[in-house]
Amino acid sequence: MNSTRKLIRHEKLQKIMEKTPFLTDEQLASTLKVSIQTIRLDRVALGIPELRERIRRMAEHAQNKVRAIDKKDIVGELVDLELNKGGISTLKITPEMVLEKTGVARGYYMFAMANTLALAVVDAQAALTGVGNVKYKIPVYAGATLVAKAEVIRHRKNKFFIWVKVKNNNEEVFRAKFIIVSLDNEGIQEE
Repeated sequence: MNSTRKLIRHEKLQKIMEKTPFLTDEQLASTLKVSIQTIRLDRVALGIPELRERIRRMAEHAQNKVRAIDKKDIVGELVDLELNKGGISTLKITPEMVLEKTGVARGYYMFAMANTLALAVVDAQAALTGVGNVKYKIPVYAGATLVAKAEVIRHRKNKFFIWVKVKNNNEEVFRAKFIIVSLDNEGIQEE
């Protein structure tokens, strides 16, 4: 009976990790209603590295794909990238990134995170932001770890229409729709 529960828990853990690879051991333990130690043992048994190592591996793989902008220009840490389809980046909000009076993160960090992710998604030698329509939804404070997900919703000729949603603890805090313009025609196929 115990081994059956363990197998079921392992299957659930693997599915959760495929869908949301940025969960901490604490969040996984809460989701699966087990102890943190159980999650750690399960991760080891399944060969799933701890959070920092998962992010590092994903980041190394994603960084090698970037074409439209320099890797150093990306705000946050790029952790997943599929050119002309989508990508994921993370950004830890530090005390230096917040307004002194309110403690709320300066909006330009979220905009820059979303915008550079949208640019990184485009498979071109160079690209620029043509239009950016943004919405700040919930204030963000120091200590938050933001996760941005970009998705190319369509492209026509040299224009890419990209949605970027930024979340903090699975709650959307910012979203944007960008039109990114490729400055070349390499790698662009009309859908």
